[in-house]
Amino acid sequence: CKVLTMSTTKKNIDILKQLFNNLSEKEKQLFLGDISGQNSLEKVIAPKEVSKCPHCDSTNFVKNGTKCNNQRYLCRDCKKSFVEQTGTILYNSQKGIEVWEKYIHCMIEKYPLRKCAKICGINLATAFAWRHKILDALQSMMTDVELDGVVQADETFTAVSYKGNHKSFKLPRTAYKRGTKASKRGLSTEKACIPCAVNLDGLSVAKISNLGKPSLKNLQKVLNGNISKNSVFVTDSLCPYQKLSLDMELNHIRITTKKRSNGLFNIQTVNSYHRRLKDLITHRFKGVATKYLNNYLVYHNFVNFAKGSSESKESILLDFIRNTLCTSKTIDISTRPVIPL
Repeated sequence: CKVLTMSTTKKNIDILKQLFNNLSEKEKQLFLGDISGQNSLEKVIAPKEVSKCPHCDSTNFVKNGTKCNNQRYLCRDCKKSFVEQTGTILYNSQKGIEVWEKYIHCMIEKYPLRKCAKICGINLATAFAWRHKILDALQSMMTDVELDGVVQADETFTAVSYKGNHKSFKLPRTAYKRGTKASKRGLSTEKACIPCAVNLDGLSVAKISNLGKPSLKNLQKVLNGNISKNSVFVTDSLCPYQKLSLDMELNHIRITTKKRSNGLFNIQTVNSYHRRLKDLITHRFKGVATKYLNNYLVYHNFVNFAKGSSESKESILLDFIRNTLCTSKTIDISTRPVIPL
């Protein structure tokens, strides 16, 4: 009986080892923290490993004391000092990395700014600045996206919005409430055009290209370099897509007017992408200024459309902002062009 009990115990331990090895690094640390009774964000978030100088990319550097609990380094080649946050949006932040992790959780959950500020214990203006600093860093992630396989493309339109503080510029039209219809019917310069391309793996590319109906040049500005050669390119009957597909060496499938599909191919995935985008902008965030719209497109791409669990996205985003060079400054966020073309 004792031998049988030992055998069962060994089997259970082997099962636990197998399950433990299947966990991510963060999940392993959370588990170990739970069973030791010492679980805290400070123990979960490991220090970033510094591998090179952010100023000159040299690996010839040494430790150079500490300041404000941050390890400082000195590059032997360029003679400049730096810390692990140098060159990232975390540089000069007055809050610890654990507060940024809370904020990222709020972003993945799509909480409004006031709720984010309350949870993280920060000012509303700080919550706004952090959101756009993180989304500025995410722009480089979208730049590196390459769509392959079946790629659906279509454009959507949104009314130009001047929501926000008008002290820094003169409003070019009469102010009106959100939801007011445009003064001109159909496609006009009162609407921003957003060409979008998605594939079936949850990858997407979208950006403001122009005001009104798009030309070939407008579509190229957004889609060139983001679609693999010989991919199946499914679009509606807009003429510039034909020339674009030839230039990019794509297999073009065209959905003719008043048709929903062409054989097995359709553009329902990109149409669903548009619907969820407008739901995020209109209902979740109560409208966004056109000057910040490109950032909310990246937000939608990563949070709404990309595949993966919320926990994995939080981990990916935290690692990304800690390791991506981005010098977005709070003072520059509100002074961006009102139409980001």
